[in-house]
Amino acid sequence: MSAIYLDNQATTPLAPEVFDAMVPWLRDKFGNPHSAHVPGRQAAAAVEAAREQVAALLPSGGRVIFTGSATEAINLALGAVRNLVGQGREQIAVLDTEHAAVRDTALWYGSQGFETRLLPVHSDGLADLEELEACLGQNTALVGAMLVNNEIGVIQPVERIAEMVHRAGALMLCDAVQGFGRIDMPEQADLIALSGHKIYGPKGIGALWVRNGIDMPPLIHGGGQEQGLRSGTLSPALCAGLGTAAKICAERRDTDMAHITALAEKAHDLLGDWTVNGARDQRYPGNLNIRRDGLDVGRLMSDVREVAFSAGSACASGSGRPSHVLAALGLSSAQIKSSIRLGFGRYNSMEEVEQAAHLINQAAEKQ
Repeated sequence: MSAIYLDNQATTPLAPEVFDAMVPWLRDKFGNPHSAHVPGRQAAAAVEAAREQVAALLPSGGRVIFTGSATEAINLALGAVRNLVGQGREQIAVLDTEHAAVRDTALWYGSQGFETRLLPVHSDGLADLEELEACLGQNTALVGAMLVNNEIGVIQPVERIAEMVHRAGALMLCDAVQGFGRIDMPEQADLIALSGHKIYGPKGIGALWVRNGIDMPPLIHGGGQEQGLRSGTLSPALCAGLGTAAKICAERRDTDMAHITALAEKAHDLLGDWTVNGARDQRYPGNLNIRRDGLDVGRLMSDVREVAFSAGSACASGSGRPSHVLAALGLSSAQIKSSIRLGFGRYNSMEEVEQAAHLINQAAEKQ
């Protein structure tokens, strides 16, 4: 029997409609979208149609750049600071709870002559806006704040943060991977990163939305494809998959949210002895990060193999490092090691959530 899948923050199942949209471009319509002949132009048209589907969920006044992942999109976005060095803007500030794609890349820039600041959050995971205000200055080039935290589901006040950042004359980067297709995108952000496989689309593709007027240096040099910013042949199949996934998210947004909220409420009721990590109200309901003091999560995951859930970010699970997100909330090492993340999605059923909660509670009680 396959496991009950409750790790939708790590990745989501491929929607059947997305698979169907990709097949023709994998099997029959194999033209290079950068070629001038008829098959190439057909492939290019598919890419542009997908670009419009993705753009429909993003603010107006910008352009969509396809990338190989959200991590690549974030690296491309952070590259914008290189054009600001001559203006004396050499500070990058990001929330301490950012995904490693933002946090570690910003720290790398700190080794390249930039000043990198990790901004603190309150114990509920929400940004400390007073600390942000104190940090901002004429040397600030870019500030990064994710829309929905991938580990604890907290929704940051990105619009308010963007207002503060713009008053300082800096750029605002938003990692919207966990929010794209689910909640409104921040209208005031300058750069927005997203991923295909978090919205029931394919792995291997992401996108960066860039506000008009922002000058971006290339990330990948070569043939100049994809607006001269990341050379290499685009995959029409992956683009079509992301576009279709975005379109379905737009169509099903209210239905999906109601369903996922109901699943989360049921799980919260059944796991009432656990403590929620992060804000209780200002959060995306599909992410439930909880802890039970004294619990050995490694043993719990081994004992509950019938359920696929996580102890934190998939990107950090193999590193052996404790969660920097939970540490930023002020949790002790023991509390971090007793925390789990449950991620609910479109294709989960109420029966699955009930069974999973029963199995997790049963195994925890045995400890």
